[in-house]
Amino acid sequence: MTLKNYINNINRRYKQGDATEHTFRGDLQQLLETLIPDIRTTNEPQRQACGAPDFILTRNDIPVGFIEAKDIGESDLEGKRKAGIINLIIFASFNVTL
Repeated sequence: MTLKNYINNINRRYKQGDATEHTFRGDLQQLLETLIPDIRTTNEPQRQACGAPDFILTRNDIPVGFIEAKDIGESDLEGKRKAGIINLIIFASFNVTL
C-alpha cells in the first residue's frame, strides 16, 4: 500500500461517518508492512512490559517497536482519557532503520 492509498482509504472511511476506534487499523497495518517489509505488525498484541500497545512491531520474532495510535482530533496525547484509533502515531519504542 502506498502512502497515497493509505490517506485515500482513511479519508473515505472517515467521511462515511460510522467509523469506530478500530476502523483504521487495518490500513495502518498494511502501510507499515509495505514500508518496512521485514517487520511483522500485530494489532492488539498481548500485554507487554510497557503496557498494552495498539500494535507491536517484530523482526525475526523480536519486538522492535510499539505503537499507540490516537483518534482524529484527539487532544489527550498523554492518555489521561481513553482514546480511539487512527493515524497520529506515538512511538513508545521504535528501533527500526527505514
